[in-house]
Amino acid sequence: MDRHFRFRKFIEWATWFGMLGCISVSVFFLVGILGYVLVHGAGYIDWEFLTAMPVPAGETGGGIANALVGSFLVVAVAGLMALPIGIGAAIFINEFPSHGFGHTVRFLAEVLTGVPSIVVGLFAYALVVIPSGGFSALSGSVAYAFIMVPIILISAHEALRLVPDSLREASLALGIPKWRTIMGVVLPVSSRALVTGAVLAISRALGEAAPMLFTAFGNSFWNVNLTKPVATVPLLIYTYATGPYEDWHQKAWAASFVLLLVVLFTSVLTRAFLRSKSNE
Repeated sequence: MDRHFRFRKFIEWATWFGMLGCISVSVFFLVGILGYVLVHGAGYIDWEFLTAMPVPAGETGGGIANALVGSFLVVAVAGLMALPIGIGAAIFINEFPSHGFGHTVRFLAEVLTGVPSIVVGLFAYALVVIPSGGFSALSGSVAYAFIMVPIILISAHEALRLVPDSLREASLALGIPKWRTIMGVVLPVSSRALVTGAVLAISRALGEAAPMLFTAFGNSFWNVNLTKPVATVPLLIYTYATGPYEDWHQKAWAASFVLLLVVLFTSVLTRAFLRSKSNE
């Protein structure tokens, strides 16, 4: 008995140290990446870098204003495409279940989340760029939407599954139609999880550069026309990081730091908003 007890304690302590080691490795790499980007990029950021246009290759100075606006434009349009599709599909497979169909859609969404982003970009190139005859911000938004839809669908489906059936039954028992039950009961109850899933999808798309190589293509000038090529921050980081100029390399680190700050600010702002809503 004593031997068995000591063996169980050994397993308990080994498991505890194993989990502590995994946490330490994860935190180490996270802090290492953030710290490395901070050290190399923060010192180059100033007002000119955020508000000025790029300068010709080989010259120093300039900024990434066009890429910041381009990223916002492409992601915003992609969100307008992906949010209704992802949330609508999640509502359909959860609130109107059919034998096997819901599981198939969920499985396909999980498979799609594992598809490399460069493959998504190539698909958007064949679907939008070739028929339209040129690169454009709209084709970049389509590529981002393909990345965002499965993430939104999966997170929204999980959020809707957590809504108690008793709330739906109480609403239906009062004679309220099912569509109003979904709009007035199910969605408000799951709104915090839905917003979290949307922010996660936006954050994932915001940092993808590979699809932009085949779609938005990049632009050194100011452009907000969806039918023309547009600059985005991830694509700019790739271009500058692989360029031959030291000034470009510094700009790539600074743009990476800005991108991290945007994602961090978005996440913190969303958490603060959700916390304030829950306290009302």
